[in-house]
Amino acid sequence: MPSSPEVPGARPVIIEELRAIQDTHGYLPAAELRALAERTQTPLYHLQGLASFYPHFRLAPPPAIDLRVCADLSCHLNGADDLRSAVEARVARLGPSGVAIREVSCLGQCDCAPAASVNDAIVARLTSASLYSHVEAAAAGRRFPHPEVQRPEAPLRIDPYAGGQRYEALRKLLASRDAAGTLAALKESGLRGLGGAGFPTGLKWEIVRNAPGDAKYVVCNADESEPGTIKDRFIMEHIPHLVIEGMVLAGVVTGARTGIIYIRHEYEAQRVILEQELEQCQRAGLVGRDLLGSGVSFDLSIFVSPGGYICGEESALLEALEDRRAEPRNKPPFPGTHGLYNKPTVINNVETFAFVPPILLKGVEWFKAEGRSGAPGLKFVGVSGHVARPGVYEIPMGTPTRELIFDRAGGVSGGRRLKAFAPSGPSSGFLPPAMLDVPLDFKSLADAGSMLGSGAIVVCAEGTCMLDMALNAVRFFKNESCGKCVPCRVGSAKMVDILTDISRGRGRREDLDLIGELSEALALTSICGLGQVAPNPIGSVLTHFRDEVEEHLARRRCPSGVCAMA
Repeated sequence: MPSSPEVPGARPVIIEELRAIQDTHGYLPAAELRALAERTQTPLYHLQGLASFYPHFRLAPPPAIDLRVCADLSCHLNGADDLRSAVEARVARLGPSGVAIREVSCLGQCDCAPAASVNDAIVARLTSASLYSHVEAAAAGRRFPHPEVQRPEAPLRIDPYAGGQRYEALRKLLASRDAAGTLAALKESGLRGLGGAGFPTGLKWEIVRNAPGDAKYVVCNADESEPGTIKDRFIMEHIPHLVIEGMVLAGVVTGARTGIIYIRHEYEAQRVILEQELEQCQRAGLVGRDLLGSGVSFDLSIFVSPGGYICGEESALLEALEDRRAEPRNKPPFPGTHGLYNKPTVINNVETFAFVPPILLKGVEWFKAEGRSGAPGLKFVGVSGHVARPGVYEIPMGTPTRELIFDRAGGVSGGRRLKAFAPSGPSSGFLPPAMLDVPLDFKSLADAGSMLGSGAIVVCAEGTCMLDMALNAVRFFKNESCGKCVPCRVGSAKMVDILTDISRGRGRREDLDLIGELSEALALTSICGLGQVAPNPIGSVLTHFRDEVEEHLARRRCPSGVCAMA
């Protein structure tokens, strides 16, 4: 439970109560909401506001079979649209009855695309035949196993324990209490936030340590939801001990006594892995009261997100943890001084926490030497789309993109030529093959007009329409806008309308000017990163693949034969 005894009057977690009701009934019955409102002295309108905001909650009984097919980048590239149409046709012809089929945003299975959920169970590597068999199985009442776990190619270099006793970095810190030395090591290492923002980790922890406060918090953002972003899933599967150890270290250094792992609800298998690791830590005295007899306490728990890409934005995540709609806060102030319950809070993502123990044990010079092209450290990167060996790869920071796609991930699938790649999902936009030698690090990609982001390479083969890809990416941002600020809510929808018109042969040349004006407004006036990056996909396509867009406008034809002209 994320509620904390450190905060006087902290109420029970309403979102978890809602989840429990839905687990029991399959949805949120009105009578149960009224009872919850009375029991917790919470206004009913607030409960309705939460239930209608988060996509995981239902206010009406679900269909007998709720089939949701992922529609985002990697699944789109791997035939999700045709898959959904084929199954819709087969269900209409043959049954079973009671099947509701619809699109859903990224399910975090980009390396196993196309993917879907059937009654909230994730299924992947689908064909129309296998998906229909899943529908039949659900109709027969059968349950599905969790998706298979990808095995690493080799022992992971990040893990300093290699079969030895774990949590040594924590043991050493509890013995030395050298918080200043820990902060100095993190700063010198150059470790930056690896969820996308890239803020220096040592500096963030120092801000929280120095901030006054009767309570402080450590929050792990395990809510990766951007299409193509799957590396935190891999890390939680294979090195959960480093994530937990990194969080406890943050607590000891900053003085926080409460930690929360905020994980997306589609990652049920990873939640179970983390819970098992936590239970072992509690039995070993590594989490909880009086860590290893040191007198220091640190409670750690897991909070399952009720859904929504916006929850990955740090202040929106905090709002969710405080039982509110996940709408981003205006900044400043920042979470380092005014975070959870307005208290100083460390928020890092899964990968960032996982790198702290090896840096403290193996040393700063080891970490720096692991990188290339002048960039320090290692990086986990997901590769998906039109690629022969999709998956998650541990690479030196600064590795050229060409090396990762062609040497590690086997090149473009089907022996095709490369058309484009997104270095970090839709936020980064799309780059042409001429930029394959750009090193994968913060500075090099920023200099190239893109971003390292969370490390989510999406590969597009020849024959891909880049206008269609931009439309797919912008539609994701439109669907996931929380609606709080007008520029994002209205601007992303308007952008989708414009791109749809162009892709259908209804576009006008002046639409290009409108795209430019709209992009500037979104970037400058949106509250959070979602709205600010929403124009990036079409901006990059107009920069690197403008001829394709011009062809749609001037000749009313899609040069790749993808877009259906009106």
